[in-house]
Amino acid sequence: MNRGVCWLDGKLLPLDQACLPVLDHGLLYGDGVFEGIRFYAGVPFLLREHLRRLRHSGHVIALDIPWEDDQLAEITMSVVDAFEGEDGYIRMIVTRGDGPLGIDPAPCSSPRLIVIASDLEMVNHAARGEGVRLITAATRRLPPDGLDPRIKSLNYLNHILARIEANRAGADEAVLLNAQGRVAEGTADNLFVVREGRLLTPPVIDGALPGITRALILQLADEMGIEACEQSLAPYDLHTADECFLTGTGAELIPVRDIDGRAMKTCPGPVFQCCNQAFRQAIRRHCGGETR
Repeated sequence: MNRGVCWLDGKLLPLDQACLPVLDHGLLYGDGVFEGIRFYAGVPFLLREHLRRLRHSGHVIALDIPWEDDQLAEITMSVVDAFEGEDGYIRMIVTRGDGPLGIDPAPCSSPRLIVIASDLEMVNHAARGEGVRLITAATRRLPPDGLDPRIKSLNYLNHILARIEANRAGADEAVLLNAQGRVAEGTADNLFVVREGRLLTPPVIDGALPGITRALILQLADEMGIEACEQSLAPYDLHTADECFLTGTGAELIPVRDIDGRAMKTCPGPVFQCCNQAFRQAIRRHCGGETR
């Protein structure tokens, strides 16, 4: 059983005692939104940015989030304080709440807030040092006219199917392309490549989630004088890149050693190492203490 604690319906509970009603529309239909937030030395990292994105996601799907930001921050801190450890991962979820069977959300009158603190390790220590292996998934990223990639909804089946492909291929992660064959993102992370000294990441319009860590890396790169920008990428750009790495709240920064069997020229590369060092320094400035 994973160690951890959960705030559910106003109560702090061990994870193995937290139970969700079967008529919650988040469970029945994936009707809800969420955020993943890291905490270091007992301090949530970039909490306000995550809460802003949570509200945007809720507003787009017409899901009212009745808790004020200060209330959400207080609840989050109560969960962090109850967690057995200084570093961990928070999953904040807002569902449509309980309602009768049927997809109509109108009868769901009370949104439900769930805040979980637990451990999350996307890859092991060795993989972080050596780099991970990626494949390009056959599963395509859902188009914006079907589900806007900026919404962090509870429906992740599209990404799960791509991750199943990675598992069956013996890879660590999968890259999703959009319907036009451009690179969108990983199954649970954003993607950066380095080409001729330039740091590039797919634009949101191509299907990338506007990641909080992604935005921070673009900012830190600019501060370090590294040319960084959004640019449409194709598999060709991945296979011929000098470096590649993944970013995300759960992932943090992970170097990539090969994609579809094509090895990167360097892993971990110099740009990755600069960005990773700056990322760790940003965590120390915000949260204090040391990080992994």
